Amino acid sequence: MMKREVASLASPRQRVAPACEPLRASGTLAAMLAVAGAGVPSTAHASLLTPEKLDAAAFGLAWFIVIVFPIAGTILFLMVHMLPEKIAEKRHHPQKEAIKTLTILSLIFGGMLWPICWLWAYVRPTSYRAVYGTAKHEDYYYEMGEKAQAGTLSEDELAQLREEIDAMAETGTLPLKLKQLRKELDGAKAAPAGLVPVQAVPAGSGARAGSA
Repeated sequence: MMKREVASLASPRQRVAPACEPLRASGTLAAMLAVAGAGVPSTAHASLLTPEKLDAAAFGLAWFIVIVFPIAGTILFLMVHMLPEKIAEKRHHPQKEAIKTLTILSLIFGGMLWPICWLWAYVRPTSYRAVYGTAKHEDYYYEMGEKAQAGTLSEDELAQLREEIDAMAETGTLPLKLKQLRKELDGAKAAPAGLVPVQAVPAGSGARAGSA
């Protein structure tokens, strides 16, 4: 009876042993393949630059990205952000100082006020014209007055300038400088017919032509 029990206990081990043999065979095959693969030459191509040159190029590129990109990005951001101010000056907006101030404040708030500045630069306030009699900044009339004194304005431009200043005088809001300019325009003469506009000729030539 004892021999049978020993035989029955030994039989499961004998059954497990054949099942382990394929695993051992597969492990041996994997090791052989790994050894064979190590002997195969690599197909990677060598770089045109030496490791030292690659390190130097990477170092230079890193400094370029760290220094140049932020500076260029900041300059581009400021140029775009100041566009409303430039547009207001070009269009002689009567409230260009307020637009300039709001543009500066927009920098503090991360550009959130920039769309308002952009729209404001293209809008002519009707209430401003009703109160002051004009929709242009005072600097516009000073510039036009200098051109009138130089004799580079045509008859129509000179007449329009006089009408606009007279309209401002009727509202009672004419500054002292414009009052003096209004008196000077009475003796100003228009440019002769066929005279080239001052914008199309070199600086100073318009004054010489007017004096002639």
